[in-house]
Amino acid sequence: MIDRRMIYNFDWLTLALVVTLAGLGVLNLYSAASSFEQAGTPVYVKQIYWFGLGLVAMLAVAAVGYQRLASLSYVLYAVVVAFLVAVLLWGKVVGGAQRWLVMGPLGLFQPSELARLAMVLVLAQYFQRHDNGRPYTLRRLIIPLALAAAPAALILKQPDLGTAIMVLAVSGSVILINGVKTSTLLISSGAVLAVLPVAWNFLKDYQKRRIFSFLDPEADPLGAAYHLIQSKIAVGSGQFWGKGFMAGTQTQLHFLPEQHTDFAFSVLNEEWGFVGGVLVLCLLTALILRGVLQASRAKDRLGLLCVIGGTALIFWPTVINVAMILGLAPVVGIPLPFVSYGGSSMLTIMAAVGLIQSVTMRRYVFH
Repeated sequence: MIDRRMIYNFDWLTLALVVTLAGLGVLNLYSAASSFEQAGTPVYVKQIYWFGLGLVAMLAVAAVGYQRLASLSYVLYAVVVAFLVAVLLWGKVVGGAQRWLVMGPLGLFQPSELARLAMVLVLAQYFQRHDNGRPYTLRRLIIPLALAAAPAALILKQPDLGTAIMVLAVSGSVILINGVKTSTLLISSGAVLAVLPVAWNFLKDYQKRRIFSFLDPEADPLGAAYHLIQSKIAVGSGQFWGKGFMAGTQTQLHFLPEQHTDFAFSVLNEEWGFVGGVLVLCLLTALILRGVLQASRAKDRLGLLCVIGGTALIFWPTVINVAMILGLAPVVGIPLPFVSYGGSSMLTIMAAVGLIQSVTMRRYVFH
């Protein structure tokens, strides 16, 4: 039930940041998609639709309450894992990857995006039930690590390395905030390093080429490194003030690939320059810091973990996407929140904002 105190504690600044970012993203998509032929509804219009649905999702999550959602977290987790298995069995193949389910008139649905939110809720519920005030040992982390590994492995099988990394990064954020013994961290880090050579053999050839092209872009400038090189050209050519709205040559002449999805921020930097790029990053940083502030104000451990997880859902894609388009990380296909086009991604991010709002609204309500 919603009472006056909850409405009073609604974080309007967070909502303003979200709406501003989404508005800038729609403008950028209008330019990014204007130069190629689009069948049916334009990309920027579809992004507006998805943002509208995202607002509904945000308000619904905020209204339900994080305690109620956490109590259903294991059911949600099971449903997500079932969806991920269904993707491997019956999923639609697009661009060589089997990541989507066809949902009738709703179009394509990417369950791996929902897995990130499910991990936040299930880990928050697990840790608030099993907390004893002491740092976690490796033995006590076996169950949460297994909970994170299962969906990550299914997503990696699609293959979708980027989203698998996101699931593990968000899960790691929730795990680490609970306190982990130094010896456990050292052992875990050593185990990860030891497994890397084995994991390399499970990567697809195109994923290996992307890593090689990141290390040496000039070795294959027209092949595996093409995305990376064109992105860096677009960002650099924007200089300080940018080339102007809808005036980016890399964008309008189709040199920049995936310009409305993974490399939408490259378009923004080319046309709006360093100033535009910094503006968007400042807004995203403000949103992330707002989440950290609300986590510090949470009335209970469950609320703290939910807000940290929700904030991590915004933080990690931002860091990885920006690093990717600047050539500081391999291309792994991670969209920038609110700026890149993507319905499943938008719904997940907005639901995460709703989860943060749910905790914020109830911090002075104890019934």
